[in-house]
Amino acid sequence: MRNDITHDPNEGLSPTLERNITALVERRRRELRAATTQDRLADAITAFTGSMRFVYLHVAVFGFWIVANLHWLPGIPAWDDSFVVLAMVASVEAIFLSTFVLISQNRMTAEADKRADLDLQISLLAEHELTEVARLLTQVAERLDVKPDTKRDLEEAARDIAPERVLDKIEQTRP
Repeated sequence: MRNDITHDPNEGLSPTLERNITALVERRRRELRAATTQDRLADAITAFTGSMRFVYLHVAVFGFWIVANLHWLPGIPAWDDSFVVLAMVASVEAIFLSTFVLISQNRMTAEADKRADLDLQISLLAEHELTEVARLLTQVAERLDVKPDTKRDLEEAARDIAPERVLDKIEQTRP
């Protein structure tokens, strides 16, 4: 049965959220455009080597190499009876591939660090704004002579938090 109801893809999203998504997508596009040729090359190689096409290619190449050098293919002379060349090729390939993966991981770690810093800044800003709202609510409640059920919780919410003290406490409690 066909559903004739069409849904707006932005339905349920606030204009602020839509703006933020657009800004994040544009930021990622700018970062991709700003990437160096070496970074793009390392990412492309890493993406290919992390694919099933790479696995299939290796199964075919190494499989042919092994089968041919075991003399299982008539008419094709063996060129690596001891498989030393195959081992050397695989070792050199592994060295280069691991280097490309590390380059990509380093770049992704730097991007993740930037995002974590942004998350922290947003969380600190939200905490500060909520603290100010709690203070304002306390003042309004006092002016209107409204007694909160849990004054201690409201006072605690109105206290500023020092993020560096939180980080110090977390580091102290780590084993």
